[in-house]
Amino acid sequence: MKFYIKTFGCQQNKADSERLAAAFKNRGMSAATDYASANYIVINTCMVRRSAEDRVYGLVQNLAKIKAAKKGKNQFYKIIVTGCMVGLAFRDKTGQYLQLIRRLMPGADEFMPIEEIGFDSQPVRQDQKHALVPISNGCNNFCTFCVVPFTRGREISRPYNDIIAECLDLKSRDYTSLMLLGQNVNSYGADLLLGKENVQVMRDLDKTYFDKSSVKISEEFINNQSNKNSLPRNFHRKKPIYVKHLGRYRIPTLFPFLLEEVARLSFAKVEFMSSNPWDFSNDLIDVVARNSNISRTIHLPLQSGDNAVLKRMNRWYSAEEYLTIIAQLKNKIPGVTFTTDIIVGFCGETNDEFQNTVKVAKLAGFEKVYVSMYSSRPMTAATKVLADDVPHAVKKERWQILEDLINKPHLSFRKSFINRELIHSSSTT
Repeated sequence: MKFYIKTFGCQQNKADSERLAAAFKNRGMSAATDYASANYIVINTCMVRRSAEDRVYGLVQNLAKIKAAKKGKNQFYKIIVTGCMVGLAFRDKTGQYLQLIRRLMPGADEFMPIEEIGFDSQPVRQDQKHALVPISNGCNNFCTFCVVPFTRGREISRPYNDIIAECLDLKSRDYTSLMLLGQNVNSYGADLLLGKENVQVMRDLDKTYFDKSSVKISEEFINNQSNKNSLPRNFHRKKPIYVKHLGRYRIPTLFPFLLEEVARLSFAKVEFMSSNPWDFSNDLIDVVARNSNISRTIHLPLQSGDNAVLKRMNRWYSAEEYLTIIAQLKNKIPGVTFTTDIIVGFCGETNDEFQNTVKVAKLAGFEKVYVSMYSSRPMTAATKVLADDVPHAVKKERWQILEDLINKPHLSFRKSFINRELIHSSSTT
C-alpha cells in the first residue's frame, strides 16, 4: 500500500503533513510519487481564503475520476480529507458545514480531524537541513476576519521539554536550522501556566486583563511532577514573563525562555512564526537581540495600517503601536528586516483607510508583504455582522499597489529606506 499527501496552506499545515506521513509509514506503507500510483490520498486542507477551499473541491472531483477507474480494475483507492476544513466541520455545532463539504465532495471517503495525529512518531521531514517544529496549535485571538480559532480551536501549547527534546534530536541528526511554529508563538505557555480555560480570548475584552500581582503560579503547580514536562528546567527560579498590552498585563508566557534555550543549542539559524504584535514583549526583543543565530527577518502581521480598520478586525493595537515595535526592534537589532501580512478590501475599507496602510508600509520598510484580498469566511464575526462591500476590482487594484510598492524587485527603495523620525520616536517612549 502507498500513500500520497497533498498539502494546502501554511507552514503549520506542512508540519502536520510531516506527522501524517509518519503515521502512514508506521502502518507499513510507503510514499507514492503521484495521485495515480497511491492507494490512500490524503488532502490536508486550508480555508484561510475561499480560493483555498475551491482548489480542494476541484481536486477531489478530479481524484474521484481516478477512483472510479481504479474501482473498475478492482484496485483499492481511498480519498481522505483532513486539515482546517475538517476542523471547522467538527467544531460547527450545527453540522451545516460538514453537510456542505460532504455534498461538495461526494468522492471523499473520510473526513479526518488532524488532531487524531499526535506527536508520538518522528515526523517524515521534507527537508534534511531545515526543520519545522510546532510548539502550539489553535488561537485565542478571534480576529473578526479569521477562521483559524474555529478550524483549530483554542490555543494549546506542547509541553516545553517535549519541544526541547525534539530540537536536541534534530541537532544530533545534523539539522542546521529550524522554525518554531504556532498561530501565535508569543503567547506560548499561557495555557500551561494558567490552564487553557483560564486564558481569556481577545473577543472577551472586559475579561482579558488582570492585575499581575493577583495572578500567581503556585508552588504546588511548579512542584507537581505531572507538570514538570510542561515547564522549563529550574522554573521555580524564574518568573513568568507577563505580556503587557495597552498598558495592562494580559498573559504570562514561556516563549522567550523557549526561544533562548533553542537558540543556545547552536543551530545556525532559528526562526519563529507567527508573532502577534500585541504579544511582542520587551523580553522577547532582548532574547532576539542577544542571540545572533535567531533570524534577523521577523514576520510581524500588520493586516491594516488604519486604526479604524484594525478595530473592525478586532486587532488590539494601533498603527502607531505597531510602528513603535518595529522601531524598538530596529534600535536593538542591527540589520533586522520585516515581512508581514496585509488584507486589502476588508469590510468597509475606504480609500483613505487603504492609504493609511500604504503609509505604514512605507514607514516600516517591509522586506516582503503577503497581500491577500479579503474573502468572507464561515463562522467569523465579520461574516456575521459586517458587509463584504468593497468591489473585487477595487480589492485587486489595492493588492497591486502593495505588490508594486514592496514586492517588485526593481523597487529597491525599501532596502535603503531609513525613517529617522520613527527611530527617534521609539527612543523617547
